[in-house]
Amino acid sequence: MAGRHPSNLNRKIVTGIGDDCAVLRRLPRQDSLVTTDLTLEGIHFRRDWHSPEAVGYRCLVRGLSDIAAMGGEPVAAFLSLALPRDLPQGWVGRFLRSMVDLGAKYGVGLAGGDTAESPRGILADIIVVGAVPKGKAILRSDARAGERIYVTGELGGSAAAVARMRKKPKGKLNPRHFPRHFFPEPRLEVGRVLREQGLASAMIDTSDGLSTDLAHICEESGVGAELWASAIPRASVGKPSREVDLHFALHGGEDYELIFTAPRGKRVPNRIAGVPVTHIGQITKGRKIFLRNESGVGYELQPKGWEHFAG
Repeated sequence: MAGRHPSNLNRKIVTGIGDDCAVLRRLPRQDSLVTTDLTLEGIHFRRDWHSPEAVGYRCLVRGLSDIAAMGGEPVAAFLSLALPRDLPQGWVGRFLRSMVDLGAKYGVGLAGGDTAESPRGILADIIVVGAVPKGKAILRSDARAGERIYVTGELGGSAAAVARMRKKPKGKLNPRHFPRHFFPEPRLEVGRVLREQGLASAMIDTSDGLSTDLAHICEESGVGAELWASAIPRASVGKPSREVDLHFALHGGEDYELIFTAPRGKRVPNRIAGVPVTHIGQITKGRKIFLRNESGVGYELQPKGWEHFAG
């Protein structure tokens, strides 16, 4: 896919699709952010459950959410596709339009990529390039004992949708009733505010779920954590709307919210850029993560990674 960029969508893309390489304009006093994610048919989506619009949207959201978790701003995206020979061209067109529309919303141009034939299923490899002021990227490794733990939005909505689809595999869910699964919003503005105001010491997105992603922060920072079950914000899904089980909120991935720790003395508002922010626990000196139930009884919380649609 890598002429001259067709619009002023992003002036950092000097040359996009049409040449052998894209040309990105590097600004002074900035660090580059680069993230890559694979989207695989049968693992991250199923064509009988997900529209091509949802697949294209979610494919780009994965990369945008990584940029958000570093407090950065996205610059350009690169997409490589491996497609089965019998895949209708209309499916591909709808997939790409959805991705391009989402990119336009956040000022991200599709600057290049590649296509190939797949012997089995759809594979989409997305690379997103972003930028952050020099030395200001929010890492996973800077959480300290005594700091508070926060999460944006609500958790478990995507995993609850997957559970319903598995229960009734021939049924179709209405995306309006399960928005955090089909069309999640990347928390780019929240991440930017947290970085600009110095509110977050460490941060990660909930691509794999609260238990697993918080464990990544603890491992990289050499700390432990204590969570309060009653404080964890659970998503409400379906029609009529019902709150998801705590299990989904703890272990369900692909909500693309942000988990972050706040330095001592920092006042974190309960909403940032219109998104709810909830205090759910604190960082401890130990290396383990404990969950306290509503009776105050604590037990060790084991990370249980997101399994997607495998099996």
